[in-house]
Amino acid sequence: MRAGGLTSTTQATEASSGSGEPLHAGILAHTTEGAALCFLTFCQEGFRVIGPHLHPDVTLDCIAMGRSLPSWDRGDYASIRPVLAQSVDRLVSAGADFFVCPCNTAHLALEEPGAELALPGLHIADVVADRAVRDGRQVVGVLGTKLTMDGPIYRRALADRGLRHVVPPLQQRELIDRIIYEELVNGVISEASRDECRQVIEGLEKEGCDVVAMACTEIPLLITEDISLLPLLDSTRLLGVAAFDIAVGRRAVPSWRGGPVPSV
Repeated sequence: MRAGGLTSTTQATEASSGSGEPLHAGILAHTTEGAALCFLTFCQEGFRVIGPHLHPDVTLDCIAMGRSLPSWDRGDYASIRPVLAQSVDRLVSAGADFFVCPCNTAHLALEEPGAELALPGLHIADVVADRAVRDGRQVVGVLGTKLTMDGPIYRRALADRGLRHVVPPLQQRELIDRIIYEELVNGVISEASRDECRQVIEGLEKEGCDVVAMACTEIPLLITEDISLLPLLDSTRLLGVAAFDIAVGRRAVPSWRGGPVPSV
């Protein structure tokens, strides 16, 4: 034991996972605010489960999103995939055993056909959809960028598990998209935007939703349980905890290496 009751990393890991050394987690960042929250969640889960100041090794790599914005605007996901793959390659060099990407929209590019990524990755939409199933949800309202809400990522993940996918009307989808790109990814938190999001959630409740998936990793910075009419699925923190669980052997190492996701 060290001063203050701090156990060694090896002792703590064996106590929590029952196995040897933990895996090294890689975080493929695309937006900074969501990636930072995912990183903090991973580390804080270590503090909670293993002990003070302890967590498995974790490396975060971030190539500035601004380099890919013109491609996002053109809908050219194929040209973004190599940028994300470069981050994965750098995570390999850092010693990572697997990766997570705390950016829902980036999965549109990760799902593009291409060479296998250098590491296996955990798909964020599958993490969220699995939690919806465990919680007994049936109708999931999805909030995220317009690309995420309009795209196939959550439609596939939810439909594969027999869940219904609902998004807000077009005007509200555009509102959420603006809040994300003009405010949240820049660390701006507005009470006016929080109230607008609350009203969007009220609309989803009227559409029969029994839960809301915060399918943008910055949305949890703005929307919290205390202002939401519906329960929330926090994609950022769910992914951070899932990454920790993989690292300590409580969850299987993923096999997906980019490209289209096979149905479950």
